[in-house]
Amino acid sequence: MYQPLYRTLLSMIVLSAACKEPYSARPGSLNRLSEQRVSGSSTDVIVMTQNLYVGADVDLVIRALATPDPNDDFAALMLAIQTVAKTDFPARAQAIADQIQSRRPHAVGLQEVSEINIDLRPLGVDAVVNQDFLALLQAALAERGLDYEVAATSDNINVSLVSGLVRLRDHDALLVDADRVSVDAAGGQNFAVNLGQVADGVTLIRGWVYARTTIDGQAYTFASAHAESDLAGAPVGLVAQIRAAQVGEMIATLGADARVVLMGDLNDTPGSPMYGVLANSGYTDTWPAMRPAVVGLTCCHPADLSDQVATFDQRIDYIWTRGFGRDDGKVKGSIDRFGNVPADRVAGPEYPIWPSDHAGLVAAIR
Repeated sequence: MYQPLYRTLLSMIVLSAACKEPYSARPGSLNRLSEQRVSGSSTDVIVMTQNLYVGADVDLVIRALATPDPNDDFAALMLAIQTVAKTDFPARAQAIADQIQSRRPHAVGLQEVSEINIDLRPLGVDAVVNQDFLALLQAALAERGLDYEVAATSDNINVSLVSGLVRLRDHDALLVDADRVSVDAAGGQNFAVNLGQVADGVTLIRGWVYARTTIDGQAYTFASAHAESDLAGAPVGLVAQIRAAQVGEMIATLGADARVVLMGDLNDTPGSPMYGVLANSGYTDTWPAMRPAVVGLTCCHPADLSDQVATFDQRIDYIWTRGFGRDDGKVKGSIDRFGNVPADRVAGPEYPIWPSDHAGLVAAIR
């Protein structure tokens, strides 16, 4: 089913990359050290990125729907619904709000900001889920006296199954601290290159969000994205090139903005085409710049968030900067992960759970 998509997307990728310089990888360090706490001064710009995690392995459902056997569809869907209950986003939202309260970022990039609406009672199945992740997180922040406004959102995934009884909408969102950040312009848009419909009722329409802001009289642009993830059955290398094209589109749109923070779950590792596009476009990967001796893996906990110790094997979440270099060209500040040590877990319905299947990142940039 992916061959027509492959030809169309490959031609779009070639066109989008034609005006760009060749790129090369700049991998980070592979040494591990202990974590450090981010501490920011009054002149630092503090940013945070977090994949909120929908709460179940949606790819399993997509794979079941994409097979010719209809008998595995409902079983995969029910497993996902049961997992969403175990991973309890309302509890996880409280943990993420605690992190925001502790770190007080100027801007927060969020991925997998989901709206889940499920009601299978017409089929005789007692399964009802109604969760708006953004509303739950903002309510948790308001409880803490914090005013984080939504600067922009964009759609990422649109799912409608079982005659509309199961609906999932997935967004990117960019929050800013309304007490310290003035938004001059903001928006969200879908990428020109996307996988599109991958199964009956499932459409992948990745996008990104941005805000041009003023903080203490200085202009800063924040952008956040959830680049395309690998998908079983797609041609080898296709999705990696899609990610590179998506990031390239962001870079081209942001243009000559003087100080830019580009962050998110970019779904690829150092050494990938996506990484090369950023590294050769004047952007600095802040993790190896600030912590060259620490690998900084961010993914992933298992779907049910039940592991007691993180066994991450990928670094796919990033905070990139442009225009923050000192006279020596180096970016200064501090960066840390959260959601990667057992103390970050919260009480779940059946066992302690992690705030997300990804670690979050927070950086104070000088």
